[in-house]
Amino acid sequence: MADELTNKSKFLSFVLRHKPDEIGVELDTQGWGSVAQIANKSGGKLSVQEILDIVATSDKKRFSLSPDQAQVRANQGHSFPVDLGLQRQTPPDTLYHGTATRFVDAIVTEGLRKQSRQHVHLTDNVETATQVGQRYGKAVIFHVDAKSMHTAGHAFYRSENDVWLTEYVEPKFLRQP
Repeated sequence: MADELTNKSKFLSFVLRHKPDEIGVELDTQGWGSVAQIANKSGGKLSVQEILDIVATSDKKRFSLSPDQAQVRANQGHSFPVDLGLQRQTPPDTLYHGTATRFVDAIVTEGLRKQSRQHVHLTDNVETATQVGQRYGKAVIFHVDAKSMHTAGHAFYRSENDVWLTEYVEPKFLRQP
């Protein structure tokens, strides 16, 4: 994705995940917002075509379009309640979480917390976890014993873009290789 479109994608993420009211847009309970309204209220930051291009070209598949392409939403990462219609799923035995070294001590002590999001984000792919962790410095990868968590009754969901989601990961389910 070109730099300009990447910046526009970050703005769209901000609006759809965190602050739709910042530009005067209302999302429904499932996080859907009107593509035309977002473009019209973005102050020239986004056009309808740019929103469609962002959704089509995003390598992380952060967004979804409704079948008629009139509505757009973020696939996960919201800081306000959204019903994404996710169904509980059985996770793979091991999932991964990438982070930067400066967060390791807190994670070892407190586990993985959702912070301001609705869920903790996990992946079934070590490379993806590494990329995520490198956003903030040297990556550290935690292995999550998802099988034991699931057996203990923890709920797991899988978003449309294959991110595994859960409420909290206790320290006892984490290990560093």
